[in-house]
Amino acid sequence: MTTSPRSSIETHPDILDMRARHEMAERAATTPQAQSVETLALLTGLYLAASPWIAGFNGLTTLAVNNLIVGIAYAVLMSGGFGRAYERTHSMAWAACALGAWTIIAPWVVAGDVSTTRSIVNNVIVGIVALLLGLAASAAARSTRSPRSTGRDRGMPTA
Repeated sequence: MTTSPRSSIETHPDILDMRARHEMAERAATTPQAQSVETLALLTGLYLAASPWIAGFNGLTTLAVNNLIVGIAYAVLMSGGFGRAYERTHSMAWAACALGAWTIIAPWVVAGDVSTTRSIVNNVIVGIVALLLGLAASAAARSTRSPRSTGRDRGMPTA
């Protein structure tokens, strides 16, 4: 049995940049604005999942199932379920924007002829809120990203 030497993370050429990004992401996640966006997004997703039964349009089964699935996906996506670092989670906020837009048009696409006004009003309002929270998270992720390091930062020659 042969053993191969293992390199440790301390020898990684971008270790300083990686540490700086991690520290910045940790600082950004502890701001009141970031926590507010995450809390509101979690509540929005949970409400969307339960909205067919709260608003009383659970008879439209395809729309009810759609809202349940999209609501759970939105809550998990925006509350940090796919990543513990703020930067990674909120870099995926574009997907939350897409889920918000889908929620707005879902009553016509999924259910076809929607005869209840409350299902349309519910989905449009929740979709707008979800879209705005996704945009807020996306803007926060963009503002916390560090500029890409250049070769000069790592001691590499530049052309």
